[in-house]
Formats: sequence, structure tokens, C-alpha cells
Amino acid sequence: MDSDEIAAVKAFIVAINQGDVSRLPSLMTEDHTFVASGGRVASGRDHMTEGWNGYFDTFPDYRIEVENILGHGNLVAVFGSASGTYNGKRGLVPENRIEMPAAWRAIVEDGKIKRWQVYADWTEGSKIIDEDEKSG
Repeated sequence: MDSDEIAAVKAFIVAINQGDVSRLPSLMTEDHTFVASGGRVASGRDHMTEGWNGYFDTFPDYRIEVENILGHGNLVAVFGSASGTYNGKRGLVPENRIEMPAAWRAIVEDGKIKRWQVYADWTEGSKIIDEDEKSG
């Protein structure tokens, strides 16, 4: 049986996979913090809701595939992959498809995601985005 913390993370991932930005705020704490792979930090539920809107404009079919999920207290670790098609100059074409192994570290507080940190190697994804930006 899942812990409440794992259940909260799974609900967050389901909302992300459905592109349901209207549901995400109810799953984040007011002081929610996002940490990107490169270390960029963004805080605040409202700010991050805007951020998710922008991300889904850029990667409309973004998905998280979970292979393993582990919880210890309020810490949840997710291992799997991330994928999405970059909506750049070429549009949503197969050449703009990005897939990468990824991991996420979540801190859960009162059933909501307080911190969502992504670990992924964007090397290949950056190449695809650069190629798209040069096209045209």
C-alpha cells in the first residue's frame, strides 16, 4: 500500500501527464519550490502554475514514466524517464521528440508537493532544440 506521500506524488504526476495545469495548484503547497536539472530555482504556487502553462506550451505532450518510486517520511524519490515533443520552429514533428532518463525528488507536506526537483541530462534534448532553432 502506498504511503500518503507517495500517493500525493503519484497524483501530481498524473496531473502533469494529463497536462492538467488547473489541477496542479491544488497539489502544491503555497510556498512550493521547483528545482530544474540545471539548478534554476523557482518558488511559489502561483509562479509555478504559470511556469507549467509555459512548459506545456513548449512541450504539449510532456510525460513522466515512472519505473520506481520510493518513500521515506516526507521524501519521495521517483526514477524513470521524461519525454515530450519540442514545439519550436519545426512544430510538433518526430525530429523534435525528446526522451531522457530522469529522476525526481519530492518533499511532501500535508499531502501536497512542497519541493519538486528534477534530475535529467538535457544534452541530447539541447541538441534537438538547437537544431530546431537553426531550421527554418
